[in-house]
Amino acid sequence: MTTSREIRLKSRPVGLPAPANFELATVELPAPGPGEVQVRNTWMTVDPYMRGRMNDVKSYTPPFQLGEAMQGGAVGEVVASNAPSLKPGDLVQSMFGWREAFNAPAAAVQKLETHGLPPQAFLGAAGMPGLTAYVGLLRIAALKEGDVVFVSAGSGAVGSMVCQIAKLKGHKVIASAGGPAKTAFLRDELGVDIAIDYKAEPIGEALAKAAPEGVDVYFENVGGEHLEAALACANPFARFALCGMISMYNATTPPAGPRNIVLAVGKSLRLEGFIVSNHADMAPAFQKDLAAWHAAGKLKWKETVFEGIEKAPDAFLGLFKGENFGKMLVKLA
Repeated sequence: MTTSREIRLKSRPVGLPAPANFELATVELPAPGPGEVQVRNTWMTVDPYMRGRMNDVKSYTPPFQLGEAMQGGAVGEVVASNAPSLKPGDLVQSMFGWREAFNAPAAAVQKLETHGLPPQAFLGAAGMPGLTAYVGLLRIAALKEGDVVFVSAGSGAVGSMVCQIAKLKGHKVIASAGGPAKTAFLRDELGVDIAIDYKAEPIGEALAKAAPEGVDVYFENVGGEHLEAALACANPFARFALCGMISMYNATTPPAGPRNIVLAVGKSLRLEGFIVSNHADMAPAFQKDLAAWHAAGKLKWKETVFEGIEKAPDAFLGLFKGENFGKMLVKLA
């Protein structure tokens, strides 16, 4: 038997989640059965979309169940195998995060070839957040020559990749972030043209000043005042890729809609929400481009790391307090 600890959803939060909504439990894992592997996780991710899964509502992905281990992306090492496709020592990706170890059918995990990247990068820049940026910018927003691009939460896991891909393709990029350290990262390391500290000045005024020529593409991660600012500055026929709206995830009453949404009519705007799992066909192109950009030394990313499974709730809650700089990760034993 192998001992593993896991984080379970103890109660459904109202508004901003609290530590009391989670519980740490210890389980005993038997040896893996026929066709199964046992994996010990080394890294797990926490992501804003997980907040929606804490509500008992119908959505694009099922809610977390009370009293059961939560789920999310993880990278781990096979420690025992009863499947010919995997052997002890192999690295794998899975959706069995929020736990130290697990048994699963071999088909439920994916063997990981790192190609020189650190394993945890496949939970961030080289994984779902990177693919989200690629899909949203190139397919949903249909980036084209001459576009001016505005990215909210530009220093985050998704936003930082959007900024870099847009710059690699030769565009003017304006990005927002909270605080001087994050805006300095955008400006000095990612090379965006204008970095806006939304905590230091009203985002509407700052964006109007930064983009006198208007905005053609908006990559939405925040919602609220950021969306209103983008609507006000949008050029006719601008395209908005709606990836997330983290400012609204913990609202206890319906937030006021964008007060200037009527501008979408007169400006012939296209606002399109998307879920990256619906665009898995773009993964090969993303992986090819990512490998080329990384080999040329053209990509950078930040990570914020908490250590230990017991710290996973703290890492998750930190997402909604702006404590993450780049990808928020939990390093496991």
